[in-house]
Amino acid sequence: MPEPDNLGHKILSFFIKDAEPANSPPPPGNGPRVPAGAGPPAPSAPPAAAGPAPDAKFAEHLAGVLAHNNPPGPDYFEFSETLRSLAGLGLTEEKQFQAAWASYKAMGGAPQVAALATTGQHYLTVLGADRDAFGKSVETAIAERVGGLQKEQQQLQADNEALARQLAETEQKLAANNGRLAAIGGEVTEQSGRLNQNRLNYEATYAHFTQRIQDDLTKITQYLQ
Repeated sequence: MPEPDNLGHKILSFFIKDAEPANSPPPPGNGPRVPAGAGPPAPSAPPAAAGPAPDAKFAEHLAGVLAHNNPPGPDYFEFSETLRSLAGLGLTEEKQFQAAWASYKAMGGAPQVAALATTGQHYLTVLGADRDAFGKSVETAIAERVGGLQKEQQQLQADNEALARQLAETEQKLAANNGRLAAIGGEVTEQSGRLNQNRLNYEATYAHFTQRIQDDLTKITQYLQ
């Protein structure tokens, strides 16, 4: 069995089609292994609907997962690689599968067709388990990172609401103070006017009384001495 790292690169080149021409034959006895259903369609099959392009980082990760779960001896991977090498020969899909099956048995693969389905299902199970683990790690990351951000968001919203209430109270206090200031200005004018008028009235009355006394004193001096 090839070393896991080397096999991982071969698997990666199998899945990322641009890394290796689809009709190039595999190295003898050391073909990359691929999961079930990954073989290219026969030339006569209609093109599949284009989906999202594989992500290089995750493609390398999944290739490594498959490489580390590859049992010894020929199995579904060798069959699929042989099948891929026949895609450009103009054979019908049925002939391609029959030729790949004959080559697979010649490599020492299990003579039962069910072995292909069993090993192919094994790789699907491995990939499914990795997908579940990845999904859980994403949920954990969301709970930790996004949850923390949401908590901060809620705290900031609460702070803003408190500040808004304080601002509204401050604005109300400012309005009340401005209203009182305007009223005090009127009261100052009114009270100043009243006090000044009282002073004038007092002075006038004072002048009247003092003048009366002074007049009497003058006449006393004039008439009684």
